[in-house]
Amino acid sequence: MPQTDFSHVDTWVFDLDNTLYPPQMRLFDQIEQRMTDWVMTRLNVSRDRADHLRQHYWALYGTTLAGLMHEHAIEPGEYLADVHDIDFSPLTPDPVLAAAIAALPGRRIVFTNADTPYAHKVLAARGLDGGLFHAVYGVEHAGYHPKPRREAFETVFARDALAPTRTAMFEDDPRNLAVPHDMGLRTVHVAPEAAPAPHIQHHTADLTAFLRRLTR
Repeated sequence: MPQTDFSHVDTWVFDLDNTLYPPQMRLFDQIEQRMTDWVMTRLNVSRDRADHLRQHYWALYGTTLAGLMHEHAIEPGEYLADVHDIDFSPLTPDPVLAAAIAALPGRRIVFTNADTPYAHKVLAARGLDGGLFHAVYGVEHAGYHPKPRREAFETVFARDALAPTRTAMFEDDPRNLAVPHDMGLRTVHVAPEAAPAPHIQHHTADLTAFLRRLTR
């Protein structure tokens, strides 16, 4: 991977869950369980039906929340507070990753489909807080439009006044890189397994090692 592929980049956008911590920490398992519990209680359906709806809305609308808002007119604040009320102890600080991110030239931001209170808790647990990122954007900053919708990216990118053609995005969900690629961003898929696609320019199973190669 030549450093020249990123020599034009002055803004670095990172997804949060399963990107700034490895998926084997399994934090999102807790959230999925709480999502299913919330849907089961709120919609008065069986657990199997609630779990189906959780996955169906994620696939169709981008997030379970987006589906619940569209089909059931739920208020997002209550839902987000409930599903993110989890145990963060599986997360451990990663000073090597923090140093690799800090070494990136230019502006560093987080953009997540979760909300910012949750994002800040994750960043603190990983030792990635304290000004390492210049901004943290949650789904509320995107008008509750989730990635992979174009409206989500356009809203947040306009808010940050970033130049897409000078920006790189790191994301674990391959579908969330399609619009950024179309907008001119450099795209990096962060996941244990590659998912080759025209809109994915780079893949890494080790975010820290990848970033360190950019600045050494």
